[in-house]
Amino acid sequence: MVKAHTPATKSDKIRILLVDDHPIVRQGLGQLIAQEPDMEVCGEAESAPEALRAIANLKPTVAVVDISLKDSSGVELIKDVKVRYPALPVLVLSMHDESFYAERVLRAGARGYVTKEEASETVLAAIRRVLRGEIYLSEKMASKMLSVFVGGPRQPVGSSMDLLSDRELEVFELIGRGLQTREVAQKLHLSVKTIESHRANIKRKLGLANATELMQRAIQWVEVEK
Repeated sequence: MVKAHTPATKSDKIRILLVDDHPIVRQGLGQLIAQEPDMEVCGEAESAPEALRAIANLKPTVAVVDISLKDSSGVELIKDVKVRYPALPVLVLSMHDESFYAERVLRAGARGYVTKEEASETVLAAIRRVLRGEIYLSEKMASKMLSVFVGGPRQPVGSSMDLLSDRELEVFELIGRGLQTREVAQKLHLSVKTIESHRANIKRKLGLANATELMQRAIQWVEVEK
């Protein structure tokens, strides 16, 4: 579902593409942005493929993206955008824990991270900051990442979940949502063999003995992330 709000013509306004699989979130953001005289929503999308088509057609100034999208991953979308449209700044707006995901999305190519619990003024400030070429994080998260930077080599991770790659984390979450290996493969457009390899790596990294422990741990993770 790609929804265009204005023609892809030259505009003096900041053109914002909203990528989120919840219509009510897009509606709320749209109303917020409409109050700004120099901003406009140029389009909406609820999945990664739709977002890429919208970027090509609508030429947004900035994209505001959620991590969890319809049948796709926001992190993988950010990586694709970084490759195809390196000049397009991406701001992540998500309900997920900033302390776990912020560094991942920055590595993927995003310019900032805002949680959906933040005030509307924060979202607008974050959009303007990434458009200036700056990084936006909460004060707490920025301080944490700066401490790691000035402290030299990274300290041992506090959670084994940090050991998972972005793709492994995506597979892990889908397992927690009840999908079987073949269903995960179909959803991610990967082979069953590749998913089985990811499952093996996840079990090894998390110290899980078998498929049952993997399922239980994945379900617990999804419940916490809700």
